[in-house]
Amino acid sequence: MKLDDIRKLHHKKYRSALGHFLVEGEHLILELEKAARTNAHWRQARLLVTGAHEHWPAPWPRQIISDRQMAQVSDTKTPQGILAVVPVPPAAAPSADSETKAVYLHQVQDPGNLGTILRTLAWFGGLHCLLSPGSVDPYNPKVVRASMGAIFHVPISTEVTLDQLTSRYTNIACLDIGGDSTTSPGFAEHDCYLFGNEARGVPEQLARAPGVTRYTIPGSHRIESLNLASAVNMAVYEVNRGRL
Repeated sequence: MKLDDIRKLHHKKYRSALGHFLVEGEHLILELEKAARTNAHWRQARLLVTGAHEHWPAPWPRQIISDRQMAQVSDTKTPQGILAVVPVPPAAAPSADSETKAVYLHQVQDPGNLGTILRTLAWFGGLHCLLSPGSVDPYNPKVVRASMGAIFHVPISTEVTLDQLTSRYTNIACLDIGGDSTTSPGFAEHDCYLFGNEARGVPEQLARAPGVTRYTIPGSHRIESLNLASAVNMAVYEVNRGRL
């Protein structure tokens, strides 16, 4: 892939067209290397480095470029001099493993929120991330950075519609105002946990659909809502509390 094409990977339409995304910086490259030890998909990366990193002990083909060229392809103001071009993984299929649960995010918009959520899902493990149409691209460079490498360890499916969700899962927990407490015994028994958009919340037609149970994170209710990433963090902790 030419440098001009690599620079285009900052934009979603070109990531979709070219089937690749960017991973930048020493920490993320190290996390990518760890993931490549157990997942063959991540072994298909290509490394771009400046002279300071030309001896980086990575298992991928590498290309040495100038500092000026790195600045052109980088998404950061102060490039670290190391960047990987990585194929976008295929959408993760629903797991037949009864221990695997799903977290569905309806039109999540903030890259930082999604990256933080992926860190939580990777920390606990056994969780599949489903994103609705209209959600931020998980391979957006800001999401990748915010995930701190968790994006390499969480199965992700994008463009999952509400119809597909309700046909795939028959026992859905919906995080919303006015439901049962997430400390209720049945909360951890669901196979999918649904969270709404940062501003608009969960669509009413879904919250009232058959097989969907509303739950609320208990609190003082002095403010209207929690930050989305915080809500996911607390809910996923509650789901896993019994096995920690």
